Amino acid sequence: MNRFARLATRLLAVPLGLVWLEPAAEAAGAVPECWPTGTSPDPAVLACCRRVAEDGRPRFLSYAGDGGAGAAFAFAGVPLVGGSGELLGVLAVTDRDHREWSEQDVRDLSDLAAACSAQMRLRTRSEIVRQAREAAQDAAHAAEGAATRAHELLNRSELLLRASEDLADTSGLEDVRQRVGDLVSGDLKPARIDLVLVRQGMLHHVLHPVDDAYTAPGGTGVAGVAGVAGTEAFPVGSDWPVARAVRENRMIVVHAPPESEGADTASGLPLATPAFDTLHHGTAACLPLRGTHDTLGALVLGWDAPYEIGVDERAVLTTLAGYTAQAVERALHLDERVTIARQLQRAMLTELPEVPGLELSALYRPAAQGDMVGGDWYDAYPLPVAPGTNAAGALALTVGDIAGHDMRAAALMGQVRSMLRQADHDHPGDGPEQALGALERACRRLHVPASGTAVHAHLTPTGGGRWQLRWSNAGHPAPLLVAADGAVESLTEHDVLLHHALEPGPRSCDSRSLAPGSILLLYTDGLVEQPGGDIEDDVDRLAHRLATAPPDVPLDALLRSLLDAVAPRDARDDAVLFAVRVCAP
Repeated sequence: MNRFARLATRLLAVPLGLVWLEPAAEAAGAVPECWPTGTSPDPAVLACCRRVAEDGRPRFLSYAGDGGAGAAFAFAGVPLVGGSGELLGVLAVTDRDHREWSEQDVRDLSDLAAACSAQMRLRTRSEIVRQAREAAQDAAHAAEGAATRAHELLNRSELLLRASEDLADTSGLEDVRQRVGDLVSGDLKPARIDLVLVRQGMLHHVLHPVDDAYTAPGGTGVAGVAGVAGTEAFPVGSDWPVARAVRENRMIVVHAPPESEGADTASGLPLATPAFDTLHHGTAACLPLRGTHDTLGALVLGWDAPYEIGVDERAVLTTLAGYTAQAVERALHLDERVTIARQLQRAMLTELPEVPGLELSALYRPAAQGDMVGGDWYDAYPLPVAPGTNAAGALALTVGDIAGHDMRAAALMGQVRSMLRQADHDHPGDGPEQALGALERACRRLHVPASGTAVHAHLTPTGGGRWQLRWSNAGHPAPLLVAADGAVESLTEHDVLLHHALEPGPRSCDSRSLAPGSILLLYTDGLVEQPGGDIEDDVDRLAHRLATAPPDVPLDALLRSLLDAVAPRDARDDAVLFAVRVCAP
């Protein structure tokens, strides 16, 4: 690890860098790895490292030491953490006398610490792999006289090695279930696998993902949300063997009695768990999944014939259950984060207003990857009447995309959405370009680090069933306007995108008169952008679909057909479609 200490000394221009190992390793005789090599750090420096380890957070001290002769130094240290957040050590540097650490120093040392942490995790994992392989080889050599037994032991060790690797990067509960099945199918060969989780005192089976759809009032929808569903839930306090394994936190093995003796066989009850509805004559092993604080559920393996589970196999199954429990706990944590973000995003989906003379519909589709949320949004709301005018019934429309695919992007989107509404209501009578300018200035003054694109429009009734459209485009994909005769126009006029680092400047505003039968479509780039594709081609396909749609098709059906026809199947980005139709008087 002293190469990281060397890199730290060079990058931060300091005389000493060291990697201090966590207290248990220090107590076992491990010494810090320093640069220059052979250097023995001052006890006061080691004390600072211990303080960083105790606090679990970086420390950047301009002046440290006890004030004695030669003891003054500047200190900077960042914790090194493992894959589960455990402390591995501290990457630290010292400088002579007093030094003010800059923000660049903080970033550089933090980046080096992240790389050092990754290297230590890799080294630890490599050591585990090496030890596992050595254990497998030792077992094979020790059983040289019994070739069959040695082969079985090697298979078991390799199974655990594969389990430690395959279950270390799972992304969801179904992924965990699938990988466990793949692991045990080649060696243990169970006929059935069941994964049950505890939810509010009930045990739920983890099944395959099912499509779900959320539809909000006013023709608003969320399409294609994937989830993991559980059916046939049963109480933790029930008599099922799998429930006993969860309650008692121990492995329970169930053997079906012979047909001549078994009441269960005669009654046709499944073995061990309700999911084994076709397994009546065999063996089942119920393995509790022990989490950090509580038992998460159980992994159940079932064989359709009597199967003897010896001491060695019990140890293998227990270790496999441990790896599975870690993967399940991680998947539940990720699911919880994604669920919170999805709920935040759904809460900000506007319930579209009912506007006489207009038909409105919107559709939001999240990215296909379960761990991604985004900053796409749509909005519609009545505009206030400007003093001294009679322009009642005007409507504001917005479709935007804040950069990012995480909860931060969703939160920023909520701020920007609210601030743009406020800009319209604080400046009645002003155009959409002035509302966007007010938004930019507010973001800059309040240090809201929002960047992205948006189309903001005002619709005002002008009599005779016609509406005046005024819009301002901040770097967003061009809206499409379909006339009553089916002609499609791309409203390509646009300005620069929204970015907190850009100085706000004047924005342009363009207008069109919309006759009855006209349709305005706003959308985000997730609809027309796919890897290796041409956005212009996809926009042309979208325009063609719009032009050839039946004139009386409901807007919500039109939006779903456009999404199905144009959007990429494996969506890597979320997408919004928002349509407005001018109704006949």
